[in-house]
Amino acid sequence: MAVRFKPSLDKFLKSQKNLSKTPPRLWLDGQDEATETNNQGLPILKLSHPILHALESCTGIRQFNQVHTQLVVSGLFQHSLAASRVMKKLCSASVMVSRAVYIFDCLEEPDAFMCNTIIRSYVNFDDPCSALGFYHERMVGKWVVPNHYTFPLLVKVCAEIGLVREGEKAHSQVVKFGFEADLFVRNSLIHMYSVCGRIGDAWIVFDTGPDLDLVSWNTMIDGYVKNGEVGVARELFDDMYERDVFSWNSMIAGYVGIGDMEAAKGLFERMTCRDVVSWNCMIDGYARIGNVYVAREFFDRMPLRNVVSWNIMLALCVRCKHYSECLTLFDRMIDGEEVKPNEATLVSVLTACASLGRLDRGNWVHSYLKNNRIKPDLLLSTALLTMYAKCGAMDLARDVFDKMPNRSVVSWNSMIMGYGMHGNAEKALEIFMQMEKRGPKPNDATFTCVLSACTHGGMVLEGWWCFDLMCRVYMIEPKVEHYGCMVDLLARAGLMKDSEEIISKMPMESGPALWGALLSACRTHSNSELGEIVAKRLIELEPRDIGPYVLLSNIYAAEGKWDDVEYVRRMMKEKGMQKASGSSLVHIGEFESESFVGNGSVHRRSMVYSMLSEVGAQMKLSCRDSKMV
Repeated sequence: MAVRFKPSLDKFLKSQKNLSKTPPRLWLDGQDEATETNNQGLPILKLSHPILHALESCTGIRQFNQVHTQLVVSGLFQHSLAASRVMKKLCSASVMVSRAVYIFDCLEEPDAFMCNTIIRSYVNFDDPCSALGFYHERMVGKWVVPNHYTFPLLVKVCAEIGLVREGEKAHSQVVKFGFEADLFVRNSLIHMYSVCGRIGDAWIVFDTGPDLDLVSWNTMIDGYVKNGEVGVARELFDDMYERDVFSWNSMIAGYVGIGDMEAAKGLFERMTCRDVVSWNCMIDGYARIGNVYVAREFFDRMPLRNVVSWNIMLALCVRCKHYSECLTLFDRMIDGEEVKPNEATLVSVLTACASLGRLDRGNWVHSYLKNNRIKPDLLLSTALLTMYAKCGAMDLARDVFDKMPNRSVVSWNSMIMGYGMHGNAEKALEIFMQMEKRGPKPNDATFTCVLSACTHGGMVLEGWWCFDLMCRVYMIEPKVEHYGCMVDLLARAGLMKDSEEIISKMPMESGPALWGALLSACRTHSNSELGEIVAKRLIELEPRDIGPYVLLSNIYAAEGKWDDVEYVRRMMKEKGMQKASGSSLVHIGEFESESFVGNGSVHRRSMVYSMLSEVGAQMKLSCRDSKMV
C-alpha cells in the first residue's frame, strides 16, 4: 500500500516546496514601489504601478494571461483601477469582448466605468443588441449605479435599433438619477427621439433644457429635416446665434429632399465656408431632378472631389442614358488619380458598358477588380454578369454567376435574360428550372425574362406553360409586360386571333406596345384585314406616332393595294409626319460613332458602305455555292 501512494506523496511534497518559493514577478524588485493602504487597510493602486504598465504593453493573449495571473496572485485583481484597465484592454478587440464580460462576472464590486467600457465596445463593434442586453442583465442585474456617461451610450443604442420604448425607459432613468440637466445626455435624447420619428418629444427635451450648444441646435434641425418638416427646420436655422458647416449642410439637404433647388442654391451661395458635403448635396439635388447640365456645372466648379462626388455624376449619366459620357467621366477619374473608384463607381460603369455593348471596357473593369483585389459584393457581381450577358459573352457571364457565393433574384434574372436575348431559349428555361429548385422565389421580372426568351425562341407551348405557372402557382398578377410577351409570342407564330383575344381580355387597358406587336405580326403574316383594324386602334391611342402608318402602308404594299398605300401616305403628309432617319451605334477599334442614314462624315460612311458591300458579296457567294450543291 505504501508503494501505491508514493507518487502522490512525491507530488504533494513537490508542490509544498514550490509554494515555499517566492512567486515569479513580471517586474524587477527594484521597480516595485511601497504599496500604500487606505484607512481600511486595502492597497491603493496607482497608474504608475509596474503591473499596469505590463498590462498596457500586452500584445497577445498569452501575455495578458500572465499579467492577469499576477493580478490575482498579488491580490490586486479586485481593485477598481486594475479591473478597469483589464476591461479597457480586452475591449480593444472584438473577439475579446466576451472574455471581458466573463471577467466582469468575477468582480465583486464592478463600477460604472467598467460597464460603460463594455457597452461602448459593443456599440463600436456594431452589436447594439448585445450592448442593451449587457446593460439589463449585468449592469442593472448587479445594481451598478450608472453615471452621466452611461446614458448617452444607452440612448445611442436605442436609436440605432429603433427601440423608442427602450429609449423612453432610459429617459426615465435619466430623470431618476438626476442627469436631465447634463447637456451631453440631453443631446443624445434629442437625437434618439428624432431618429425614432418622435420629433415632438425631441422638441420638448430641446425646449426645456437650461443650456443649449451648437450640437443641440444642429441635432434638432437635422431631426426636423429628416422627419420632413423643412419649414420648421428653417425657422430654427434662422434663429441660430451661431452656425457651422453642418448647420448649412443640413438645411441644404432638407431642401434637396423636397426638390426645392432654388432655396438650396440660395443657402449654398450664402455659405462662407463650404466643404465637399456641401457641393455633393447640390450635385445630388440637381441629379435627382435630372438636370445634368447644372449638376455637371457644380461638379466642375468643385475645388476638391471625393468618391461620392464622382459616383453621383456617374450614376446620373447612367440614369439619363448618357452612357458614353459616363465612360468618359470614368476615364477622367482614373487619369486624375484624386480618388480610387469603389464598388458603387464600378456598378455605374458596368451598367454603361452593358448598354453600349462595350465588352472591351467591361473586361477592363473586371481586370481592375482582380488586380486591385476588390472582392465584389452581390450588387457588383450582378452588374458584372449582366454586362457580360448583354454583350453576348454568356460563357463569361456564367463563370461570374457560378463563382457568386450568394445570388439575388436579379442575378438569376440576368442569366435568363442573357440566354434568351441571344437566341438560347432552351438554356434560359434550364436556368429558370434551376432557380425554382435551389434559387430564390421568382418574381414578376423573372417571368418577363422567361416569356421574352420563349418569344425569341418561338416556343409557344413553353410560353403558355410559364404564363400559367406564374398565375396559378406563384400567384403573380400578370402585368402589361407579361401580356406583351404573350401577344408577341402568339403573333409571331401566326396566331393573330389568339393574340387579339388576349388583348381584349386583359384586365388593364392595353397600351400601344401590345397593339404594335400585333400589327407587326399582321405585316409578317400578310393579314391586311386584322392589320387594318389594329392600325386604326393604334392611331387612336397614339395619333402622332408614325409607326402604325408605316406598318399599315407596308401591309397594303405587300398585297398590292396601291390605292390604299397612297391614301395612307397622303394622310401622313397632311398630318405633317415624317419618318425619322434610322441610326446605329458603331464601335470600331478605338472610336465609336452614332451614324444616321443621310448624315455623318464622308469617310465613316464610306467605311460602313464598304463593309456592307463586302457582306453582300459574301452572301451572294454563299447562296451560289448552296445552289451548286
